[in-house]
Amino acid sequence: MPFLSEKRLFYYLILIVFSLNANAQIRITQSSTGFWEQVRYGGNVGLGFGDGFFSGTLAPSAVYEFNDRIALGVGLNATYNNQKNLYKSTVFGGSLIGLFNPIPEIQLSAEFEELNVNRKWNTKAGYVYDNYWYPALFLGAGYRSSNVAVGMRYDLLYDRSKSIYVKPWTPFVRLYF
Repeated sequence: MPFLSEKRLFYYLILIVFSLNANAQIRITQSSTGFWEQVRYGGNVGLGFGDGFFSGTLAPSAVYEFNDRIALGVGLNATYNNQKNLYKSTVFGGSLIGLFNPIPEIQLSAEFEELNVNRKWNTKAGYVYDNYWYPALFLGAGYRSSNVAVGMRYDLLYDRSKSIYVKPWTPFVRLYF
């Protein structure tokens, strides 16, 4: 009889080891996701029309979600503005963005944006050309529902004479798929 109990104990130990190993493999398989499965894509498309005025923006972005609270990403920006017989500008650049959700409904953000601004003004004395790099550092907060966030951001480096934005405060709508 003692042999049977030792044999049973051995079988139980083998069964436990195999079930723990199988359970660990299932957890690793379920929690291991590929890099691209954690990337979310979004961006901004803007159009503005008026009396002799046109503005268009295309600004795609992508963020990598480390978990439900933290995401980091990059973005591109291309903007064209034209006020007939007065003003033209092209803006190209990129940005780095960090998103933090302390709770699912609140999204805090920090974004560094570097833009090359090329402007041409028509004055009474002729055309004035302006070409420069403009940095912006935005801190923002917004309300988030699922994959959409709406809020305000503030440019800490705002320069009224150089910024492409009218004010340091700008609203945002973020949508990531």
